[in-house]
Amino acid sequence: MRILGATQFDQCVLNISLINLCNQESYVGQELRKLYKMQQDDTNEPMTTPWLTPHQFTIFVPHPEQEYDGLTLEAGLTKGYNVEIKPIQEHSYVPYDIPPGGHFVVVLKQKSLNDGFNVAATGIFVRSLAVLKLDIIVDMQQANYQPVLVKHPVIRDYPSGWESKLQQFLNREIRSEDLPDLVGYVDQRVNRDYRPPSWHEISLAAKGFAGV
Repeated sequence: MRILGATQFDQCVLNISLINLCNQESYVGQELRKLYKMQQDDTNEPMTTPWLTPHQFTIFVPHPEQEYDGLTLEAGLTKGYNVEIKPIQEHSYVPYDIPPGGHFVVVLKQKSLNDGFNVAATGIFVRSLAVLKLDIIVDMQQANYQPVLVKHPVIRDYPSGWESKLQQFLNREIRSEDLPDLVGYVDQRVNRDYRPPSWHEISLAAKGFAGV
């Protein structure tokens, strides 16, 4: 039985996490730049762009009633505090061949209120397309996974043929520069008119009360 994405809350957490992953001005984007600068300082190499170097993003899906000291769950999810970043130290441990422009993603879901987290999915974040390609665990013992594509909720219309482009990119037939540049619309560093939605807005949209 699949343990992630079966509830509306799970889907909303994945959506808000993707929103923060795509926005360079979010907490997630700022933390990535800090991490990349430290890496560059250690190697004395010129700074280019952190998005072409594969990193690992860990998305935590908390229990919907979880509380934190001094911070509401809604505020933490809006800011992207549920996403952690680290460099990939050992590529042999990553179960994907990730081209430049893609990043490894691990999704951890909280087992129950005030409990720990278990691996619920792994996948790849493709920044240019603003999409998460996840393999959701259905049965760990049987190695049974369900592939799912999570599209950015603010981007209303993905261009025709984008899924084929995604597969070509993952097969290393094309580069990330050859993909449609959708992320520019939902990145405050590129689009100054863009205002990322809050957790509350994402939650209302999922219930059919409002758009984002």
